[in-house]
Amino acid sequence: MGSFSIWHWLVVLLIVVLVFGTKKLKNMGTDLGGAVKGFKDGMKDGGAAPEEKPATPVANQVSGAAAAEKNTIDVEAKTKS
Repeated sequence: MGSFSIWHWLVVLLIVVLVFGTKKLKNMGTDLGGAVKGFKDGMKDGGAAPEEKPATPVANQVSGAAAAEKNTIDVEAKTKS
């Protein structure tokens, strides 16, 4: 009952393949590999220093005076029931 031999692991592997099938196991492996790769990329990007903000304003930004001149439309969102 201590450790399992190679024959025990082969029987377990055979049962898993019979239950799930090889195609499903392949898809699960691909999904898991993609998730691990995405996690590693996220960790690399998260550890990088933040980029400096540009000194010039972006074309889509509106200055404070121009924003005050425009009319604001107030809307209320209704929840769907």
